[in-house]
Amino acid sequence: MATLSHLILYPIKSCAAMPVEEAFATVSGLSAHGVHDREWMLVTATGQFLTQREFPHMATIVPRVDGTTLLVRAPAMPPLRMPLAPQPSGNTMRVQIWDDLVDAIDCGDAAAAWFSLTLNAPCRLVRFKPDAARPTSEKWTGGAPSCARFADAYPLLLIGESSLAEINGRMLSAGREALPMDRFRPNLVVTGTDPFEEDYTASFTAGDIVIAPVKPCARCPIPAIDQATGIPGPDPLDILQSWRAKAILAGAVCVGMNCIVAGGAGGTLRVGQAFEVSLSF
Repeated sequence: MATLSHLILYPIKSCAAMPVEEAFATVSGLSAHGVHDREWMLVTATGQFLTQREFPHMATIVPRVDGTTLLVRAPAMPPLRMPLAPQPSGNTMRVQIWDDLVDAIDCGDAAAAWFSLTLNAPCRLVRFKPDAARPTSEKWTGGAPSCARFADAYPLLLIGESSLAEINGRMLSAGREALPMDRFRPNLVVTGTDPFEEDYTASFTAGDIVIAPVKPCARCPIPAIDQATGIPGPDPLDILQSWRAKAILAGAVCVGMNCIVAGGAGGTLRVGQAFEVSLSF
C-alpha cells in the first residue's frame, strides 16, 4: 500500500513550490487555496515561455496565497500582490510553451516591471485563461483525454520516495551530495513503494480518484539547481545516465512519471492518504 507523503503546487511555472496538505485533483492538475498548478507563467515580449533553464534564480521567487491575493516574494525585492480573482480587463497575449500556442491573460505592466527587475531581463507575467483548455498528447494516454495549464506536458508528476533514496545511494557512492526531492519538482510524492515502481504502475487509486502514470519524465538540467538559492551545481544527470536512460524516449534520462487524472476528477487528495497500487503487468 502506497501513501501520499507530499502534495505540491507550483502556481508560477518554474518558480518556487507551494506545498499543501490537501488539493483538488482536476483534469488539468492540482488546485488548492484558490490557485491552480502552473496557472501563471513568465514569457518574453514575444510570448516565449521562460524557465529555470534560462534563469535559475526563478527558484527563489516564492508565491503564496494570502487571503484574496497571490503574494509573491523574491530576494531584495518588495513583495508583489496580485488578485486571485480573474481580471476580465486583462489583455490577451498569444504565448508559446514548447510546441503549443495558447491565448493567455497578460497580468499588466506593474507585474511585468516587478518580474523584469527580479530576472534582470525584460519579461511579462501571463495567466492561463479560466475558460481555456490545453489538451495533452494522447500518444501516451492510450487515447484517454487530458489537459494541462502551463505544465510542460501533463497535469501531474509523481515520484516515489524510494526512487529518490536509490538515486541518492548512487550519488553518495560516486562521491556526490544527496539531492532533496525538490530538485525533481513533483506534484505527488508517495512512500511505501519499491524504487521506481511508478515506472510500471498502471494506477494509483484513492477512493474515486484514479491517478494514471502515462509517460516517463525526461529530465532537463533543472535538477542541478539548488531550489533554495537558485544556484546551479553539479548536474546529476551524468550519474543517472548509467541506469535511468530510456530507449523509448531516445535515451533521455528519466525520473518520475507524468500522470493524468483517469477517474474521480474534482476529488480531494490529502497528505497521508493511502493509494491502492495496480501494476501494469
